[in-house]
Amino acid sequence: CMNPCITCSVPLVLDHFVTTRKTISFSACAVQMFLSFAMAGTECLLLGMMAFDRYVAICNPLRYPMVMSKAAYVPMAASSWAIGGAASVVHTTLTMRLPFCGDNIINHFTCEILAVLKLACADISTNVISMGVTNVIFLAAPVLFIFFSYVFITTTILRIPSAEGRKKAFSTCSAHLTVVVIFYGTLFFMYGKPKSKDPLGADKQDLSDKLISLFYGVVTPMLNPVIYSIKT
Repeated sequence: CMNPCITCSVPLVLDHFVTTRKTISFSACAVQMFLSFAMAGTECLLLGMMAFDRYVAICNPLRYPMVMSKAAYVPMAASSWAIGGAASVVHTTLTMRLPFCGDNIINHFTCEILAVLKLACADISTNVISMGVTNVIFLAAPVLFIFFSYVFITTTILRIPSAEGRKKAFSTCSAHLTVVVIFYGTLFFMYGKPKSKDPLGADKQDLSDKLISLFYGVVTPMLNPVIYSIKT
């Protein structure tokens, strides 16, 4: 449940490697764009929710069953999915309403929003502004929440007198922290600075965007089960 990307992003991307299909319909592109953005946005919020879970488990272990009850974590997960889906609807709608010029060739593995925006022959300032707002909601806010959660977690762990106790406490958070660094690191490179015009090194930028999206869309979801299953 905590790894929504693997069910949609992986097949969509791998389809471009294992088939010879070179075209995609307008509606299929919109669906692909919606799913990939919604899954990524949802995981961003879920990672923030998981940081709170780790905070309660380490800093208030006796209250954990009460604080993280079903009545608490179900609305938390549902709200993450709802916000991720709503944001994806907004961005997909804004993008697909734009006029597109030229050959309409998407220089990317999938119908990724930033790649599609490069084909638009109209002002995309509204898209850039909305992407900036989204960056705050899905990147900046969760990362700050995770950071402060781990500040309190680290402080609490360092107060544990025994080395064995500190090791067990750190191991409780290690898997989540690893996924946070990998996933958010690649997303910041991809969405941290949306631009309305191509940079001078367009070819290099396009290749970088492809590799980054492949990493957070395929590699990270495939690594998640391995990371979360590691026992330290």
